Amino acid sequence: MKALKERILQDGKCFEGGILKVDNFINHQMDPILMKSMAVEFVRRFAGTPINKILTIEASGIAPAIMVGYLLELPVVFAKKKKPSTMENMLTTTVYSFTKDRSYDVCVSSDYLCAGDKVLFIDDFLANGNAAKGIIDLVEKAGAELVGMGFLIEKSFQHGGDYLRGKGIHVESLAIIESLDNCEIRIKE
Repeated sequence: MKALKERILQDGKCFEGGILKVDNFINHQMDPILMKSMAVEFVRRFAGTPINKILTIEASGIAPAIMVGYLLELPVVFAKKKKPSTMENMLTTTVYSFTKDRSYDVCVSSDYLCAGDKVLFIDDFLANGNAAKGIIDLVEKAGAELVGMGFLIEKSFQHGGDYLRGKGIHVESLAIIESLDNCEIRIKE
């Protein structure tokens, strides 16, 4: 997606260790116009796919997921990183965070992720695919069907996308980062 790629090159910041910081327009301060454009692109890319629920993981996936849910007029569920004491019928899995270098439990209520749901997962980043693997586990535990995964930015050099595509999952990434070597952002055309 041209607008996103241009914005990454203009405003993204690279840090050692393969970290791309886009917090001034995606995951801290948000550009709602860009967010809407990205959601429109996801709707186009997943057109014809039977979907009845959008799923994401807190916190950075919530904004793009809400936009996609709004456009498709579908409910949005987000997996929580802290187990609420009031959640009933909880499904849980463990996810390792590359950025935070720690594992944490992720949960969702089976009241909102149900058997028979056709789920589209939306998130900000795809790196090693750890969050996506956790979501796959939650969807399977719910008896739902994962019909696709959409990511704003994929870091192809960390191979999460290769893993997911190898499992036959329909993956769409709006911008694919080929390399962050020497803190230079190289985006796939």
